[in-house]
Amino acid sequence: MAANGKNSRRKKKRHIKKGPVLIAVILLLCGIGWLTYLYHEQIINKAKDIPNSFSYPTDYEEYVIRYSTKYKCDPVLVFSVIKVESGFNKDAVSSVGARGLMQLMEDAYDWIKYRLDDQRDNTYDDMFDPELNIQYGTYYLSYLMEKYDGSVELTAAAYHCGMNLVDSWIENGTVDPDNFKVSDIPDENDQTSNYVRKIRKAYDNYKDILNSHGDITENS
Repeated sequence: MAANGKNSRRKKKRHIKKGPVLIAVILLLCGIGWLTYLYHEQIINKAKDIPNSFSYPTDYEEYVIRYSTKYKCDPVLVFSVIKVESGFNKDAVSSVGARGLMQLMEDAYDWIKYRLDDQRDNTYDDMFDPELNIQYGTYYLSYLMEKYDGSVELTAAAYHCGMNLVDSWIENGTVDPDNFKVSDIPDENDQTSNYVRKIRKAYDNYKDILNSHGDITENS
């Protein structure tokens, strides 16, 4: 019994000696884990400011390139409008009823169909079809870009609030088409101002991302 008691005390002492070492190891691992977390947090925060292909997708590239080429439109602008308007959701419907990838309203659809002399039997319900939506939306952007001498901002403004309103700003001197600034848009049209800023940001980021893809940007 005495011998067993001594052995038990020795084992207990050895176990006690391991305790501080184990605690130190745990604290060290916790410290490393915390530093690693902080490092990754910094990387993530920095990455939030860097545009990437995940934030700026190029889905439906085949249709964008096809109709940008056909209508001599900037494909980067088309991608930008799709991103801002629908986030590449082909089934998107806005609160005012705009449909599809490029969020075309029914009156815009009718006007474009007339301008294109499109004799097919498609209707406004077909605006959920990605190819038809991109075809019509790209034609509309091309028309606006030509009308406003290639101004991305004026084109975006007209796409959002209509040509008639933008034309009235130009006619009454509210905005200067040769020196257009988003801040010149009347305060009551602040939604259009915000929209134009979003398009400009998306456009610049897409330009940076797609710069190495000459087959995409060669028309811009």
